Amino acid sequence: MPLRKILVFGATSAIAQQALREFVRRGASVYCVGRNPDKLNAVVADLRVRAGAGQTVAGCAADLLDTAGHPSLFAAARAALGEIDTVLVAHGTLPDQAQCEASVARTLAAIAENGTSVVSLLTLAANELAARGSGTIAAISSVAGDRGRQSNYVYGASKSLVTTFMQGLRNRLASRGVRVVTIKPGFIDTPMTAALPKSGPLWTSAERAGRAVAEAMERGRDVVYVPGYWFWIMTILRHVPERIFKRLRL
Repeated sequence: MPLRKILVFGATSAIAQQALREFVRRGASVYCVGRNPDKLNAVVADLRVRAGAGQTVAGCAADLLDTAGHPSLFAAARAALGEIDTVLVAHGTLPDQAQCEASVARTLAAIAENGTSVVSLLTLAANELAARGSGTIAAISSVAGDRGRQSNYVYGASKSLVTTFMQGLRNRLASRGVRVVTIKPGFIDTPMTAALPKSGPLWTSAERAGRAVAEAMERGRDVVYVPGYWFWIMTILRHVPERIFKRLRL
C-alpha cells in the first residue's frame, strides 16, 4: 500500500532520517517531529531539497516525554498534510544499564523514554487511523525486547512493552483496515550506539536499516527484524532454557 501522508516521531534519529529520505524519494509528504530544533530543521531542509513540487515537508520540535502535548502534534501534522495515513514512531534513547541499576529514577525515566511515551503516541495513532478506516502504524522496537539480558534489561523491558503493545494493536486493528508493523533492529551503527564496540559481522548501517524500515512499512509486514538474520539469532536465544540462560553473560 503506498504511503502518502506520513507523520514521523523521532525524525532526527539516524534510522528515521534514512527512512524519511526513502519516503520522500517514493513521492510521500512528511511531517517530522524531533526533540532538538537545530537537528530537526536540518532534517526538514534536507528533505525539502529532495522533495518534488507536489510534496509537503514540514515539522516541529517537541519533547515527546510530554504526553499531554501529543494530541496537538497529531493536529499540527493533520493541518500540514491534510490528513495522516501513516505514523512511524522512531523515538527513543539507549540508557546506561549501570546507571539504571543504581537509580530507580533513571530506570523509570528510561522506561518512559522508550516505553510509555511510545505507547501514548501509538494509542493516538491507532485511534486516528481506526477512525479513518485505513493506514499504517509502525514503531521501532528492538531485538533487546525479545529476552531480558543483564547487559541491557532496562532498555529491553521498555522495548518488550512496545512489542507486546503493538501485538495487541495489530489484533485490534486488523479488522479496521489498519496495518501495524513492528520493527526490531539489531546492532545498527548510529550515534545512539556510538559508545559500543562495532567489531563483528552483526552490525549494519543506518542507511540500510532506514531503507528496510520503509520497505517493511510499504509491504505492511507484521514483524520485521533488521537485518533479517536477527530473526534466527533471537529465535535461538528465546529457546535457551532459563536454567542455562541465567548463567550466560549476555
